[in-house]
Amino acid sequence: MQLQEIAQKLGCAYEGDPTLEIHGVASLAEARPGELSFLSEARYLPLLEQTQASAVIVEESTPLPRSIPCLRGRDPRLLFAQAIELFYQPYRLPVGIHPTAVVDASVQLGEGVAIGPHAVVMEGVRIGDYTQIHPNVTIYPQVRIGSRCQLLANCVIHERTEIGNDCLIHSGAVIGDDGFGHIPLADGSWRRMLQAGRVVLEDNVDVGSNTTIDRAAVGETRIGRGTKIDNLVQIGHGVRTGSHCLIIAQVGIAGSTQLGHQVILAGQCGLAGHLHIGDGVRVAAQTGVTSDIPAGQTVAGYPHQPISEWRKSMAVQRHLPDLQRTLRKLEARVAKLEQNRES
Repeated sequence: MQLQEIAQKLGCAYEGDPTLEIHGVASLAEARPGELSFLSEARYLPLLEQTQASAVIVEESTPLPRSIPCLRGRDPRLLFAQAIELFYQPYRLPVGIHPTAVVDASVQLGEGVAIGPHAVVMEGVRIGDYTQIHPNVTIYPQVRIGSRCQLLANCVIHERTEIGNDCLIHSGAVIGDDGFGHIPLADGSWRRMLQAGRVVLEDNVDVGSNTTIDRAAVGETRIGRGTKIDNLVQIGHGVRTGSHCLIIAQVGIAGSTQLGHQVILAGQCGLAGHLHIGDGVRVAAQTGVTSDIPAGQTVAGYPHQPISEWRKSMAVQRHLPDLQRTLRKLEARVAKLEQNRES
C-alpha cells in the first residue's frame, strides 16, 4: 500500500514520496524497511536515528531529527491503531454452522452468523446478524446476543445473559455464572443462595480472557456501553458500571458496587461491596477501595486516599529506616538525661 493511500485512508497529511510502498507495521525498535511505525512522545525522538522503518506517524508539529517519510496527525497513537487495521484483520469463521456444533432446533439465528466446531448453543437462544461463535463456546438457554459480536474459543455464556451489539468476548471468559452468595448457619456451615438474576452487557463491551462476570441473586449485573475489561478480572454479582469504563487486569469488584461513567480501575486494585464510585474516578494499581469515592477523584493506596496524600506517604516511608535510627538515638539521649537528673 502506498504512503499517499495510507494517508488518505487515515485522513491525515503526509511528507515524502507518495508512492513509497508500505507492507506492514512495527515498533520503532523492531521495524524493517517497508514497514510503518509511530512516535507518540518527543522523548522517543532519538529512536528515529536508529529505526529502519520506511515511514513513521508523528504529531503534527513534531520536528524530525532526520529526513524520513511521515504521516502527521493530532494523535499518532490513534492513527497507528487505525493503520494496524489496514494490514491485519483478526481471523473470522466462515458463515454457517460447523457439522460438529450442537445447536438446538429452537435457536434463532440472524443473517451471516457463524458457529464453529464443537460449539454448543442451547434452547431459546437468539443470535444477531453476523455474530461469530468460535470453537468450543457454550451458550446456555435463553441467552440473547446482538449483532456483529465475537465470542472467541472456550468462553461460556450462562442462562438468561443478554449481550448487546458489537461486543467482544475473549477466550475463557465466563459471563453470567452464579454469584458468590452463602448464608452462615448455626452449626458453622454455609447455605448456598441461588442466583436467579442475569448479566447484561450493553453495546460495544469487550471482556478479556478468563474474566468472570457473575449474575445477581435477583435483578441484574450490568456492564455499561463501551466498557473495556481486561483479562483475569472478577466482577461480583449485582455490580453495575456506567459507560466507557476501563477495568484493567486482575481487578476484583465485590457484589453490588456501582461505578459511574468513565471510571478507570488500574491493575490488581480491589473494591469492597456496596460502594458508589463517582463519574471519572481513577483508581491506581493495587489500591484497596473501602468506601465511596466522589466523582473526579484519583486515589491510591490501602485504604484508598487521594493520590497526592498517598505520594507524600510513600515519600515518608522511604525514610522510615533513617527515622527509626534517629528516634532510637533520641530515646537513648532522653534516657541518659533522665538518669543524670535523678542522680
